Amino acid sequence: MTLDPILLIGGAGIVGRQTAEFLRSTHPDAPLLIGGRNVEKAREAAASIGNAEGVKIDLAAADLGLGKRPVSAVAIYFTDTTTAALRFAQRQRVPYISISPALHEVGPEVAAYMHQPTAAPVVLGTEWLVGATTIPTLEFVRSFKRVDTIRLGAVLGEQDATGPAGFDDLERQTQTIPAVQARRDGIWIWRQGDDLKAELQTLDGTTLSAMALSPHDVVALATETSASNVEFNLAIRQDAGHSHGEPMSAEILIELHGIDVDDQPLHTRHAVVHPDGQMPLTGLGVALLIERLLGLDGKPATPAGLYFPYQLLEPEGYLARFKQSGGKIVALEPS
Repeated sequence: MTLDPILLIGGAGIVGRQTAEFLRSTHPDAPLLIGGRNVEKAREAAASIGNAEGVKIDLAAADLGLGKRPVSAVAIYFTDTTTAALRFAQRQRVPYISISPALHEVGPEVAAYMHQPTAAPVVLGTEWLVGATTIPTLEFVRSFKRVDTIRLGAVLGEQDATGPAGFDDLERQTQTIPAVQARRDGIWIWRQGDDLKAELQTLDGTTLSAMALSPHDVVALATETSASNVEFNLAIRQDAGHSHGEPMSAEILIELHGIDVDDQPLHTRHAVVHPDGQMPLTGLGVALLIERLLGLDGKPATPAGLYFPYQLLEPEGYLARFKQSGGKIVALEPS
């Protein structure tokens, strides 16, 4: 199939490069536009990727500074406070993916979608590591007749690489928000004050202080499973590796409580880990979404709509690519 270039805004950053590399490995002929404010950096990234072009992006311009140049999809790796990238995608009637706006920040994107619901598929991609939490969780849920509680935790190494935009997003979402949304006893509440504090027991048994966070996984999984209690906490490990030397700097901890098919109490705990930190999983999620949205996976392209990543990514295929990338899932003793 003839494909217009896929526009990766912020594609010269760490996650953008990961996306480009995943796409290049599976679709070597897919043309890419590596967009950014620094055109020289974008061009350097494009040259290293191959079959790609670096372009300057101007979010103050309706055409993003691209003129009448067509694109096949738009992915953006930082919070676009102008919604210019989404409106550009809608005008071109091509898929749009964002991975940074937090729950309390998605109003402009949702409003833009509601204004033109038939223009293009829009993916609210701020699930933790873009599917690496929701998809495994929903697979574990299959062992339950009823899930009552979902406790999600993420552990990042202090040295886990990210770019300036990623640091800005994480700082904004963890240090400048006075309250974080969670579900308790079937009621949506706001965690505030001391309730923002938590602890996480990591894969190697270490207990870390954590802070409340509310990526889209919280509302998505609560809605999908009808669990009465859903929360998410984030911890930063000072040493990027584990105490026993393994270099896993990113972990996702998934703890479920409920009843099994025999109406007996069931409690499970798993860790989703990757030896290279958070960036490969984030880049993989975006790459797989682009494949699904455009029909590069051999299935019909995704119709216009408003989606979470887990609604588009087929679990078996996702988990196979997850393992190929070096990720693994570990069953843990319940804490």
